[in-house]
Amino acid sequence: MGSRRTMMGTIFRKQWGKTFLLPVAKGIVLLAIAGCTNQTTTSPTEVSPSPQPVTNSTVKQTQSAPTTENFRQVTVLQGLEHPWGIAWLPDGTMLITERPGRLRVVRNGKLEPTPVTGVPEVFAVNQGGLLDVSVHPNFAENRLIYLTYAHGTEQANRTRVARARFDGKALQDVRVIFEVNRTKSGGQHFGSRILWLPDRTMLISIGDGGNPPVRLDGDLIRKQAQNLQSHLGKIVRLNDDGTIPKDNPFVGNNNANSAIWSYGHRNIQGIAFDPINNQVWVNEHGARGGDELNLVQAGKNYGWPVVSYSREYSTGEPVSAQKSQPGMVDPKTVWTPATAPSGLAFYNGDRFPQWQGNLFSGGLVSRDVRRITLDKAGNVLSQESIAISQRVRDVRQGPDGLLYILTDEQDGQLIRLEPVAQKPKE
Repeated sequence: MGSRRTMMGTIFRKQWGKTFLLPVAKGIVLLAIAGCTNQTTTSPTEVSPSPQPVTNSTVKQTQSAPTTENFRQVTVLQGLEHPWGIAWLPDGTMLITERPGRLRVVRNGKLEPTPVTGVPEVFAVNQGGLLDVSVHPNFAENRLIYLTYAHGTEQANRTRVARARFDGKALQDVRVIFEVNRTKSGGQHFGSRILWLPDRTMLISIGDGGNPPVRLDGDLIRKQAQNLQSHLGKIVRLNDDGTIPKDNPFVGNNNANSAIWSYGHRNIQGIAFDPINNQVWVNEHGARGGDELNLVQAGKNYGWPVVSYSREYSTGEPVSAQKSQPGMVDPKTVWTPATAPSGLAFYNGDRFPQWQGNLFSGGLVSRDVRRITLDKAGNVLSQESIAISQRVRDVRQGPDGLLYILTDEQDGQLIRLEPVAQKPKE
């Protein structure tokens, strides 16, 4: 984890209708809102790029194993408008965000017709809107939930985190507890996943602000990911009331913002905690290819845009001539062509014993879920594709030990993966 050096990642490519693996060098609610106009235009980071040739001479092509697990896909709900995040209350009730700005309730498998009232106004343009939802670990006592969303205007917007008290139908005492310290223009790269750590602090991912030609302070905005005084392109860590934990890695550093936990990220839309090894995993969008799976530690630099496997949307040229550099942490896996990863789950349930310890990464462009096996050191051993045939926005393990998938469509779905009993051999 020390320096970002030449590494052996994994690239997925498709040929002759098959998928191949290529090793390659290399409560109160917390709201984060993104605007108030109801538009759902897909941004360049979520459009399937043109296939990119692999030119590294060390590439060895190996066929991925077919999915042999005994499971089925069950459509639980339909008719969700661009759903983004899902969370469960202690009684099993589900909360689902819809990007245009609605928080929906699912009780006993039924979608309640009336959305939750009291949700803040959001900036719902392009990738912006109402994004993640998370439930306080002590919800049974404090009734708190959290939302992330894009807030502002086309010319000046930012990611926010809000918390509120949920009475079952409405949000009460809504309060913004965090907002990104720089406004930006456009509707790209809000990040916005929330993860609770065992110590009851929260990690929140913040995007870098957008693709060229978006600029800030006279330079490309994506360079803010390396600016330790800016929240853009970071993971921040907060207490449940939005204050800064005293043991954050940059507390006391006058040249850095004390909320920052890690930096050098482009746009993290999947984050998961491994309670077995006490590890934090993220998947993050590259540009034209170069999506990454990263094992994240406090205070570390993950390189964007100084080092990257990505190419520019406009020219196809590398974003950086360097894929690795001392002092920057290498990704565990790189996906080219892009999967456009969104949603990440670490599985430790009992319904799929054979999947325990695996990561599940959703793909917007690849329209699948990647099951990723790891060794004890956190190295990727293998991957396989579970075809969903829709844009996958979120992947979560439910309290029932099953996997739940949200699809980012105008008529979005909630899909559940369930085990199927094997028939005894005759």
